[in-house]
Order: sequence, then C-alpha cells, then structure tokens
Amino acid sequence: KGESMKKTLVNFFFFFLYLELSVAAILFLIALALDKLMDFIIYMLYFIIFLEIVRAVANYIREQRVTLSLLVDAFIILALREFIVNVVKVNKEELATFEAIFSSAVNYNLLILSGVILFLLVVRYLSVISSQRYLFKDDEKVD
Repeated sequence: KGESMKKTLVNFFFFFLYLELSVAAILFLIALALDKLMDFIIYMLYFIIFLEIVRAVANYIREQRVTLSLLVDAFIILALREFIVNVVKVNKEELATFEAIFSSAVNYNLLILSGVILFLLVVRYLSVISSQRYLFKDDEKVD
C-alpha cells in the first residue's frame, strides 16, 4: 500500500497534475469571489466544445478521416451545457408530480435533452468499441 501511495505522488508531480489542480482551485475561488460559479462552468464547457471541434478538425487534416468519438464528445458537452443552463438559470418550477414535466415547455425541453444525452452516450460507447484502435488492440491481444 505504501508503494502505491509513493507511485501516486510521483505521478502527481511527474505529470504536472499539481498545475491542473492549482489552476482549477484558483478559477474556483475566483468564481466564488465574483459569485459567477455557473457562468464559469458554462464558459468552460464552451471552451471544451471548441477544443473538441479543433481536435476533430486537426485529426481530420492529419489522418484524412473523421474520428466520430471526438465529434460525439463535443455534442455531449454541448447537450450538457444546455441542460445545465435550463436547470440552473431558466427552470424555477417545482415538480410535484410526473405530469408536471409535461406541463411546462422548459421541463419538456429538459426531458428531451436528457434523452439526447443518453442517446449520445450510447453513440459514444458504440463509436469507441467499433473504432479501429479498439479493434486492432483486441487483435494484438489474441496473437
């Protein structure tokens, strides 16, 4: 157990994970101080969406093929962002019964976004298990 902890600490400093933790902590404290935590989260999700799209374009230019998992990741993040905006910023209603979900357009929108997120997660899973890297990795294990 002590060896495992030592390895964890070495990885923490070797891979500069402390920088990520420090930046995240500083951004979190700034967001709390400015009372803009949800805005920070939403804009960080926008940033991640842009990163995923740039990765997909760069991957297409480099390999001359589209990596479906990168695009699906961007769509999942976009759907999660919309879900967060609807839940936190827009939706001020209470759900007393199951029928209340269908009584409001916002609640209906949340229900549809939940279905979209689940569908995209299934597509993401299928894109990973059917990718060439995954398939070739299994072939190498068999040999």
